[in-house]
Amino acid sequence: MRLLIRPALFVLLLLPLIGQAQFLEGVEYTRVSPQPVETGAKVEVREFFWYGCPHCFALEPSLGKWLKTMPKNAQFVRTPAVFNETWAAHARAYYAFEALGITEKMHGALFYALHAEKRPLNTADSLAAFVAEKGGDRKAFLDAYNSFGMQANLNRALQAARAFNIESVPTLIVDGKFMTSANIAGGYDKVPQVLDFLIKKAAAERTAPKK
Repeated sequence: MRLLIRPALFVLLLLPLIGQAQFLEGVEYTRVSPQPVETGAKVEVREFFWYGCPHCFALEPSLGKWLKTMPKNAQFVRTPAVFNETWAAHARAYYAFEALGITEKMHGALFYALHAEKRPLNTADSLAAFVAEKGGDRKAFLDAYNSFGMQANLNRALQAARAFNIESVPTLIVDGKFMTSANIAGGYDKVPQVLDFLIKKAAAERTAPKK
């Protein structure tokens, strides 16, 4: 005797699964050699980026929206990639923004100036002038940009990129063990969905009994 499920009942049975996107290892994300995280009890979501990267700029709108609704058990960490001198100048700018407490104001503005306005902001002087243009303190920026501790920041960024074998940006690492990007996630708008999935997965693995 066959069991017949009416369409309405079938939909009801599926309801608990609706909205719970499932992604596959090796398709939308990959597992990488685990590395320590900086976020303690919270699941770390680390973005490797470069201000001059058009793909990083294209990801910003989706990532910005996601950050407003990011799960409370997660923490977002940005790490500028440092592959050459131009990238290093932008990495110094990012860490200077952090030191001065102006990241929220300058992060998106620098992306926009570089990509939408096509401005050549690749040197200490041009970046300092840009900060001043946006209402910041030019001297304070240059002091932070050239500070003694700046090299330590760049070294940590380099070490993190090497630990995860970062070869392109933007690349996102969740809890030091899962890697994804817009390319493998299926597009910029899919990245937030994959991140939410991986945060849940990472949290579950943290609490799972060790074998």
